Amino acid sequence: MIGNILIIDDEKDMLTLLKRIISEETKHKVTTESDPIKALELFSQRHFDIVITDLKMPKIDGIKLLEEVKKISPDVSVIILTAFATIETAIDAIRKGAYDYITKPFKRELILLTLDKAIKWQEMVIENKALRQELAEKEEFSSLVGSTPIMKGIFERIHQVAPTMGTVLITGPSGTGKELVAVAIHKFSMRRDKKLITINCTAIPEQMLESELFGHIKGAFTGAWQDKKGLVEEACGGTLFLDEIGDLSSHMQTKLLRLLQEGEYKPVGSVTTKKADLRFIAATNHDLKSDIKAGSFREDLYYRLNVIRFELPQLKHRKQDIPILSYHFLKKYNRINQKNIKNISPETMQVLISLEYQGNVRELENIIERGVIFCRKDSLEVKDLQLDTEHSVLFSDFDEEIGKLNFKDAKDKMIQNFHKVYIQSLLAKSGGNISKAAESAGIQRQYLHRLIKESDIRADSFKFEDDDLL
Repeated sequence: MIGNILIIDDEKDMLTLLKRIISEETKHKVTTESDPIKALELFSQRHFDIVITDLKMPKIDGIKLLEEVKKISPDVSVIILTAFATIETAIDAIRKGAYDYITKPFKRELILLTLDKAIKWQEMVIENKALRQELAEKEEFSSLVGSTPIMKGIFERIHQVAPTMGTVLITGPSGTGKELVAVAIHKFSMRRDKKLITINCTAIPEQMLESELFGHIKGAFTGAWQDKKGLVEEACGGTLFLDEIGDLSSHMQTKLLRLLQEGEYKPVGSVTTKKADLRFIAATNHDLKSDIKAGSFREDLYYRLNVIRFELPQLKHRKQDIPILSYHFLKKYNRINQKNIKNISPETMQVLISLEYQGNVRELENIIERGVIFCRKDSLEVKDLQLDTEHSVLFSDFDEEIGKLNFKDAKDKMIQNFHKVYIQSLLAKSGGNISKAAESAGIQRQYLHRLIKESDIRADSFKFEDDDLL
């Protein structure tokens, strides 16, 4: 790793010496500054991996400079130089975030050794950040689970669309997993090594949104005391995900349209046009065509966004996925809460399937999390779910016509429905392994095969790994 190093010392001879030592022995880029105030301004405008600063300086001492630098970039490594080293000084510097301190006069070898260690520390910080980001994305992505034809179709389209540059619009009610689809598209794209930047258009006040998105220059408005990069620049080379885009004001819709059409934008207060190299993904729970008719959403922006469309179904329209989703969340919250709940009882599963789910998959996840917290046995029971109202497990929503049937037909349908719910639960728990499912049920493998066929269930559709769409 070649590092960018900023050296600050009010003695210009010391700056010259340090720059020569580092430049002769390494390939690091070295910038020097004798004025600590100017050094802070420079640090706020450019990226530096290492800061080497003198302790005793006019205007701002090394400890104060350390504190200010850490406010701007908490991960930067700061090395303090001092001719007045005491134990108290060293402890204070380390406590406030210094990587190390070196006493003057110093040996050339000590400077180079400390610098090398600081660079390696920076490499480790970057690796850990990347790993945390990868794990976070993987955890989010793992919730995009399903075995129904409609979800399989979505997974297949994600793989088709991801490697392209096509702009994507994801629609569907809240809680259906729109952000998870965006994460998946980025993960499988050619831009996966760059950032996925998410901006929630409803979470940021209107007066701040333009600055957050496009950045601003110093003095653009009250409080703009320095230049600031926007999220568009932050996402350069990667993907920009605009969540809840249906809530954008008409002013911001116009700004966004130019970004999509021309691939360029201006930071707030700037006259300079910047280029943006981005993949755009947007999501909304609005009916944008209705918003266009009502005059609250621009038609030209809609057609710019609606190049590739994903419409996510409500959970009540993919109830066959409830068993596999339930066991997926059971596994997740077992791990988080350090529990070992092995089963979801058939009665509980039928209740889960019978619910309406206004909050969709997110609501199911919340119910399972609550159930795991309150469960004291190795099987999740109805009472553990702490539902607001009593729920009958005899007649679920897919049996609403049973009351209209004669006794024999009603009994046959109830048995058929029981078989389907029970088998789905077994397969979800066993990950599609029929032998394990049969053993768990205490029945012959051949008999379970026949039940699976009669219930029109595909066992292989339950073989879904956390880190793989298909």
